[in-house]
Amino acid sequence: MIENLLRDALRALPGELRASDPESVVAVDRTRESSHGDFASNVALQLAKATKRKPRELAQAIVAALPSSDLVAKVEIAGPGFINFFLARAAYQSELLAVLDAGRAYGRSKTGAGQRVLVEFVSANPTGPLHVGHGRHAAFGASVANLLDAAGFAVSREYYINDAGRQMDILATSVWLRYLEGFGEQFPFPSNGYRGDYLRPIADKLVERAGRALWRPAAEVFVNLPPDAPAGDKDEYIDAVIDRAKQLLGPDQFGQAFDLALGDILADIRVDLGEFGVRYDSWFSERGLVAEGAIDHALDLLRRNGVVYEKDGAEWFRATDFGDEKDRVVVRENGAKTYFASDIAYHLNKCERGFEQLIDVLGSDHHGYIARVRAGLVAMGQSGDCLDVRLMQFVTLYRGGEKVQMSTRSGEFITLRELRREVGNDAARFFYVLRSNEQHLDFDMQLAVSRSNDNPVYYIQYAHARVCSVLRQMREKGFEHDADRGRASVQRLVEPHEQAVLAAMSRYPEVVQAAALQRAPHMLVHYLRELATEFHAYYNAHQFLVPDDSLRDARIVLIRGVRQVICNGLGLLGVSAPEAM
Repeated sequence: MIENLLRDALRALPGELRASDPESVVAVDRTRESSHGDFASNVALQLAKATKRKPRELAQAIVAALPSSDLVAKVEIAGPGFINFFLARAAYQSELLAVLDAGRAYGRSKTGAGQRVLVEFVSANPTGPLHVGHGRHAAFGASVANLLDAAGFAVSREYYINDAGRQMDILATSVWLRYLEGFGEQFPFPSNGYRGDYLRPIADKLVERAGRALWRPAAEVFVNLPPDAPAGDKDEYIDAVIDRAKQLLGPDQFGQAFDLALGDILADIRVDLGEFGVRYDSWFSERGLVAEGAIDHALDLLRRNGVVYEKDGAEWFRATDFGDEKDRVVVRENGAKTYFASDIAYHLNKCERGFEQLIDVLGSDHHGYIARVRAGLVAMGQSGDCLDVRLMQFVTLYRGGEKVQMSTRSGEFITLRELRREVGNDAARFFYVLRSNEQHLDFDMQLAVSRSNDNPVYYIQYAHARVCSVLRQMREKGFEHDADRGRASVQRLVEPHEQAVLAAMSRYPEVVQAAALQRAPHMLVHYLRELATEFHAYYNAHQFLVPDDSLRDARIVLIRGVRQVICNGLGLLGVSAPEAM
């Protein structure tokens, strides 16, 4: 509203004072101190140089040209030329009615103008169950996607399945070795194999399906291999075991173990994320990328653009020409394509599917990944600015003041499923986005299940439940809520607590937009906590079910508005809004 008033004022100014593009210079922010009004703009300071006027002089001209509005009580010029707006009570009361009219759509906007955005998140190697770190990726990525959708972007959510390469060969071999143990074979398990107990049921299933067809004696498997750690190199050893497995089994039988391990673990990941309320529009296979020739397509494009050279029998991409710290191998001397080649081919594929913004949610150890993939995109003729990588810091679990051991040498770790079972989906989704992704997260499991005001998710959900409780009490006491009378009586909401609730509620659309554009769901978390605080203070200070019909109905209208905003906000975070607690 205020932005529109300022734009109208700028258009009405004499030519020598008018901005060439009023849309680009108008910025309005909420003030931090109520003595400075509700909103302020520095538009006069921005235009002063171009118009060759003193900022205060220009501010006076802008204020004089402002159209009148019943929603603005007064306008003041402060400091070097800031324009401060004091809203009339009717402005916030009008916004309350807008909340009720829009319902679940309140806070949604067309900011993104339908721009196509691909949010790729979690994308954990399908080599084991999701752990608590993956849970933070899931909650963050899903919340960012929801916020972008609410801000009018055309959002797709994608999981990249790393179902090709060495780690998957290690998994398949590890399952096969557990399979051999099922037939009584005994041997030291490779130190760099996957050792978790989650592989045993998969190996048992392989026994059921293949019988003894894949059995080979351990003596034949491990003969003449290099030493394992600590005497030897664990990577060299596991690679030798993989080669031996492929040699003894052949591609079809090794593929049987590979496909069973991949299918079982990927199915578990899908179920786990689905139960966590995280949905995807597509599951993109790395093997599909290879099969469709996408990697060869990307490499051919780099070669045609003259940014690939040969050295020591390998092919190198001139990444340093595009801002990376060093050049990158794309094809090894043995002809194998590198992981980097797959990565840039995948991102080129995203662009060629028509996505204008590519958001990757990755672990904090992927910092160097950004420059090299962006370099690849630019070298292939794409915009490097389309790539937006969000790095997730680590999660540390606590139970009260005690740190929870996250993993052991045996390959066991705390899974996302175990965390969800202990604290619930709501607390997990909420606590995971409580802090910026750039901050290390201390997750207090004891606090997450507590029914206290110190537990932020409980505190916010309790505000929603309290409104529902008031509405139940209203019916129990025989009051009939007349919504029309309540809407017509909102001018009676004059108490300081009511004004505070109205002001807090009106900030919601701005917070959603800012959280979407900054990829910052924690901003919405903090906002909901502030709104809940204002509501609880109002609840404790005033009776809602008063004898005065119009005042009662106006207050019911107000708390219904609070309930709607909390419900909308929690929904974007993937958290439920219970009616009773």
